[in-house]
Amino acid sequence: MCADFVLRLEQLSVAFDGKPVVENLDLAVRPGETLALVGESGSGKSVTALGAMNLLPRNARVSGRRYLEDTDLAALRPRDWQGLLGSQVGFIFQEPMTSLNPLHTVAKQIMETLRLHQGLSGRAARARARELLEQVKLPRPDELLDAWPHQLSGGQRQRVMIAMAIANNPRLLIADEPTTALDVTVQQDVLALLAELRDRHRMGMLLITHDLNLVRRHADRVCVLYRGREQETGPVDRVFEAPQSNYTRALLGAEPEGQPSPLTREETLLETRALSVVFQRPKKLFAKRPLPFEALAPLSIRLARGETLGIVGESGSGKTTLALAALRLMESRGEIVFDGEHLERLSGNALRRRRRRFQIVFQDPYGSLSPRLPVSRIISEGLRFHQPQLDDPTVEQRVQTTLEEVGLPADCASRFPHEFSGGQRQRIAIARAIILEPELLVLDEPTSALDRTVQKQLVELLRALQSRRNLSYLFISHDLAVVRAMAHRVLVLKDGQLVEQGSSQQILSEPENDYTKALLAAANLKSFSMSGIR
Repeated sequence: MCADFVLRLEQLSVAFDGKPVVENLDLAVRPGETLALVGESGSGKSVTALGAMNLLPRNARVSGRRYLEDTDLAALRPRDWQGLLGSQVGFIFQEPMTSLNPLHTVAKQIMETLRLHQGLSGRAARARARELLEQVKLPRPDELLDAWPHQLSGGQRQRVMIAMAIANNPRLLIADEPTTALDVTVQQDVLALLAELRDRHRMGMLLITHDLNLVRRHADRVCVLYRGREQETGPVDRVFEAPQSNYTRALLGAEPEGQPSPLTREETLLETRALSVVFQRPKKLFAKRPLPFEALAPLSIRLARGETLGIVGESGSGKTTLALAALRLMESRGEIVFDGEHLERLSGNALRRRRRRFQIVFQDPYGSLSPRLPVSRIISEGLRFHQPQLDDPTVEQRVQTTLEEVGLPADCASRFPHEFSGGQRQRIAIARAIILEPELLVLDEPTSALDRTVQKQLVELLRALQSRRNLSYLFISHDLAVVRAMAHRVLVLKDGQLVEQGSSQQILSEPENDYTKALLAAANLKSFSMSGIR
């Protein structure tokens, strides 16, 4: 029945506790084809894939017909699914830190799927695992095989997930935001690799993404979802150039626009002088201790009050390392001067008292929020620590005011993180940071997991907060369109080294360094400027 398709869904519907999330969706992926599934957060993209593959919780009801080639998926027993997932179907999940087991090394996790589905073990399995890391462009594969997930950057963890997904040459690859944590150059490398594997093995690929620029470059057809319903499906060129649906037209026009507000004065808030970070490599039994790894070469930066400094570069380039070191959240060398005070000279209670003045919003809005606490407790936790003299009614009022400032309704306070979309969770993370009234925010890939419409909303929120509170931002991102809309100045890192720095306009329009030019080419930034980002 389905020989012409790797995956075919007919009238697929998914409901949770009787509430419909996906309704009557028809979708098909052909051998050797990439079908992109796009839409806002909450539109049903991931639920569609998880429902098709029997990976939803028990309170979900899936109906309709599902086929993997000639296999009727609805008729499979649990033990049949165990053999199918990982061998015939590969899955790349959106959040690699929560998908990888923190208690096992990279080698053990890749070798496990090779043992289960190919019967490989020992040296043969390790050799294949090393080969897979090389295929996904990870440097130092021998070293990374023995690394733990927490020792890798977000982009490196995502590439490990991709290596695991393609390990058994599946017939269908479901890639749920596979490049979310990757910089633009590695995005192109990884998607080119997936396309090569797709063509070589006639593998079908279902690409779930919010990045329409990637869809334009790497997908054959696109299906647009809105609130669980199909808006339109067709060849990428036709849908992008002549969209039939009003929603599709709105989605294509939802780019972050404008520029940050001009600085009125140049009062220095943060300055680093020869800041560097060096990691000691682990010593193996009976072997000499390897040379230390310089994650960040001596670097001096300056950030003014009310200014946004964009930090860009490939995964592992030292972006997050720089930010964490500047906040004294990582051991470092050099000087860190915050509002005229040397932070590197502080310790214990003296340093803890200063932390109210600089806060961080992490890349993963789900992993950074405690799933066991309601939103009110999450947001107020830092406030209760730094201002213990405040009584409960005052704290609750501050929480309500802060929720309102980040655009969330008051009834959010009693709910838990899993009840919110990615964009809402990121607003909660921002609320947790700004309730302390800091002067500096580190924003580590704050929009990377969000669809374009939500990205635009979050950029507008961050600019409004900066204007009202005169906040300074260290803005880490691989999305150069968002950096252009947010940053006054840009700093480019590669392998822990400063490549170039300057005004946002100069760096993103007339870069001097070949590496920066390669980043811009990979991001196709010229096309962004045509759509209103100026």
